[in-house]
Amino acid sequence: MAPNDKDAVELTASTSDPKKNDSSKDKKKKKNGKDDKPEEDALSDEDQALKERLDTCVSTITNEKSEASVTIGIRQKALDVIITELRTATSSMTSVPKPLKFLRPHFAILKKLHAEFEAETKDNETIEFRARVADVLSVLAMTMGKPEERESLQFKLGATKDYQLLESRNAPSTHMVGDNLGSWGHEFVRSLAGEIGQEYNARIINDGADPDEDAPFKDLLGMVDVIVPFHISHNAEAEAIDLLIEVQRLKILLGLDDAIDEKNYERICMYLLKTSDFMSDPEDYLEMLETAFEIYKKQEMYFDALRVALRMSNTEAIPGLLESCKDTLMKKQMCLLLGRHRVNVEVEDDDDEEYNPLIGNERLSEYFLKLAQDLDVMDSKTPEDIYKSHLAETGGFSRRRDTGGAQVDSARANLASTFVNAFVNAGFGQDKLMTPDSEWLYKNKDHGMMSAAASLGSILLWNVEEGLTQIDKFLYSSEEYVKAGAALAVGILSSGVRNDADPALALLTEHIEGDSHVMKCAACTGLGIAYAGSAREDVMELLIPVIESSDGGPTKMMEVCQAGLALGLVFVGSCDDSVGGAIVQRLMEATEDELNHTHARFLCLGLALLFLGQTEKADGMLEALRTIEHKISKYAVVMLETCAYAGSGNVLKVQEVLHQCAEHLTEDAEHQMAAVIGLGLITLGEEVGAEMMLRTFDHLLHYCELPIKRAVPLSLALLHISNPDFAVIDQLSRLSHDPDTEISQNAILGLGLVSAGTNNSRVAGLLRQLSEFYNKEAGHVFCVRIAQGMLHMGKGLITINPFHSDGMILNGPALGGILVLLHSCLDLKSTILDKSHYLLYYLTCAMNPRMLITVNEDMSLRPVTVRVGQAVETVGQAGKPKRITGFQTHQTPVLLQAKERAELGTEEVLAVSSVLEGIVILKDNPEYETEGESK
Repeated sequence: MAPNDKDAVELTASTSDPKKNDSSKDKKKKKNGKDDKPEEDALSDEDQALKERLDTCVSTITNEKSEASVTIGIRQKALDVIITELRTATSSMTSVPKPLKFLRPHFAILKKLHAEFEAETKDNETIEFRARVADVLSVLAMTMGKPEERESLQFKLGATKDYQLLESRNAPSTHMVGDNLGSWGHEFVRSLAGEIGQEYNARIINDGADPDEDAPFKDLLGMVDVIVPFHISHNAEAEAIDLLIEVQRLKILLGLDDAIDEKNYERICMYLLKTSDFMSDPEDYLEMLETAFEIYKKQEMYFDALRVALRMSNTEAIPGLLESCKDTLMKKQMCLLLGRHRVNVEVEDDDDEEYNPLIGNERLSEYFLKLAQDLDVMDSKTPEDIYKSHLAETGGFSRRRDTGGAQVDSARANLASTFVNAFVNAGFGQDKLMTPDSEWLYKNKDHGMMSAAASLGSILLWNVEEGLTQIDKFLYSSEEYVKAGAALAVGILSSGVRNDADPALALLTEHIEGDSHVMKCAACTGLGIAYAGSAREDVMELLIPVIESSDGGPTKMMEVCQAGLALGLVFVGSCDDSVGGAIVQRLMEATEDELNHTHARFLCLGLALLFLGQTEKADGMLEALRTIEHKISKYAVVMLETCAYAGSGNVLKVQEVLHQCAEHLTEDAEHQMAAVIGLGLITLGEEVGAEMMLRTFDHLLHYCELPIKRAVPLSLALLHISNPDFAVIDQLSRLSHDPDTEISQNAILGLGLVSAGTNNSRVAGLLRQLSEFYNKEAGHVFCVRIAQGMLHMGKGLITINPFHSDGMILNGPALGGILVLLHSCLDLKSTILDKSHYLLYYLTCAMNPRMLITVNEDMSLRPVTVRVGQAVETVGQAGKPKRITGFQTHQTPVLLQAKERAELGTEEVLAVSSVLEGIVILKDNPEYETEGESK
């Protein structure tokens, strides 16, 4: 025996499985008939009593035994019990209300009873009973009826008819008022709203009813009139609007003055504005915006109403809004928004001296320089500070010293430096090349001198008073190119700024009417930039004769095209007949050689800009363009059509344009290149469409011919202007190494556009690598330099994103300026890399400080705490969700990125504007109490 055996314990083990024994016991139980039902299915005493009560009521209502003693009155009382149970029943997210569950077996019986009653018209008491039964059946059909038959709605319509019949007999039912739809609960109303939409469509399709007439839908609209206020009063604004969209009666909202108040108007309008993006029909789109506009006006929120008016391009409504607004601070904020949108409106008021300078952006330069001082970026930067050539030199081998002597200045390198200097120091009023002396001017030649002189306009941007004194001396230069550059500088300087003296028009008129070709081109471009979006008649009278002139060959055609482009920008989105007629007439009368001129594309662009965002209004002009017998006709048609639907996200147009790209052409494919840019243009600003486009561009790069591939990087950049998205930069970086010269050059410029004014370090690194990679290719290096200039535009304080006001409004002049650059890139060799590089200055139309500056009522700076974070979509969400995420707290002035949003970080002040962007006026919060006061 082992030593520990005495401590051992004896164990006995069973040879059979205990689990099996348990299961055999269960089987025996079942054989004995015990425990037939699982315990959870057994009804509690309370539920059993409810079931029995409802069963009794149903048998009383149906009166199965046809007892004479069971009168209609008794049956009514039994029905009342069922109605009370149905209405007071509660349910959880996972369970059906008990009364609904217990009445399920009786649904067919009650339907049969209703059908019997329907056979003949009885006395009033019977009709009322029939209507009440229909009400109950309508609720039961919500879960038991077949969806395609819309039984719930049919029973409810039957009940409504019976109540109306009683009313016509002067015996109105007491239940009709108390028995409205809402008393049956939200789920029932929601279900009914869905069936109303289906029934409405069925009547149009099957019965051929006219949606513009109310008569065929009278019964449905009667219900809509009850459901919509019910939804709005119960915080279900989105569902109310959805129903009205289904039945094409949005105008009903404007009659609901009782339901729409200061608590819910904002949610309603935000939902309308967001949903409008998904309307394919331009009329539906406009109706939604107009409804939001009217609601804002009724609530006296004139600033928001103005935002909607600008979104609709409804400039006629602006004077009326300004007149209606009695709050001086809100009026000032509205004027600031008009200035940001480059709208030429004169306020005729007692205090017009206060308002008109704000619309004219007269203090924009002052605020921009204060922002720069606050962020400590006032020191001028040289092009070399941007290139950082010392970082790009590898292995200790310097390409700058391989000649053995001093570096030789090349005209093209100096020209690139001119533009980089102009973009980087834009708006700062000082630099290290042009403002100290005019030595740099003479390091360029011919057209290079013109661009160098014009760069003064960019450096002194928005500061008209000071700028003119510095530019003036060059206007009297003996060098024609310097004179032309100075004339262009005057135009650039005045971009978006309105001055009482109107210097641009006064100084450039003589050059337009003169004989010098260079001066004419410069003056036309200058006027286009200075008065972009202003729709000024005097500018039109000056430029139309230039378009109409026809003698003089290629140089004359260039003047015509520059004048046409300038007019397109001045009247952007206005559909002006005089300008449109003059340009189309000139295109029709032009000779073959004139239309073959590479600048003819700008004449087409000028025409397209006239109809920017105007959708169907361009149809007449499209027909006229199709009559031109030249390949440019296709190009002009595509450009006009895509510009007309710019920013609309219209899926049908996208499909049409993609169809044009499907054709495999290697020659005469300019219209396909324009179509690719058009794809970006249509889906601009609409997130879902823009994402879909990225996938589409991948397909185009895989399967299409070279001309289409060359335009893809440009369209990609257009969708992400001043918004350096990681995936887009990655794609453009790959394309920038493409063996095809034009694809790689366009991708390099695309990188510049995507990162414009952001100082993005990743793009800066990529561009430095590219400058080294292409160091032997003059054209590529020039493109890299321009891209570097755009990346560091305004030392990172300026954006060229055409959307503003929280991404809601598309700015026509800004998009026009960007399109000039994009269409120049379709033939870089003949435009920017040739003698038309000054077209790059059209980008100044899109330049704006990406700042948030808060000011007092007297427009003096007032620093305040703000939270800046990524914008979050909150439209249609319940409660008051957070509108930004991942925020940081700063003191104003602050910079805002493309997808960022700001909120006030203190309750001490209130913002007059609903969107914290640009210049925002603050007022003291009258309800704010400091800690000392509250104690």
